[in-house]
Amino acid sequence: QVQLVESGGGLVQAGGSLRLSCAFSGRTSSIYSIGWFCQAPGKEREFVAGISWNSWSGTTAYYADFVKGRFTISRDSAKGEVYLRMDALRPEDTAVYYCAVPFATIPTQIDYWGQGTQVTVSS
Repeated sequence: QVQLVESGGGLVQAGGSLRLSCAFSGRTSSIYSIGWFCQAPGKEREFVAGISWNSWSGTTAYYADFVKGRFTISRDSAKGEVYLRMDALRPEDTAVYYCAVPFATIPTQIDYWGQGTQVTVSS
């Protein structure tokens, strides 16, 4: 089993920044990738960013087109955390943000979800 706990959401004005954290625990030796999804009211859950790592190819980040250049995903292996730095936020970024294991762009391929953290961007 893997446990995921998100934090860092909140209310921010358009153009502002937030950093979301995802703390993972449990069978962490089986985790080689983590992703972030968002879900706005009335919409389907949508891929935002992902990060994968291994000893032979290092760390690779992936982004949805609508966040490229604005969001940055990173990890702290010592702390067992993955971060999503969100800059230049827009009202349309308002959603509940979930971290997920493993990294995948399709929700049905996810094995574990966190409980989500609300991000609200005011205009």
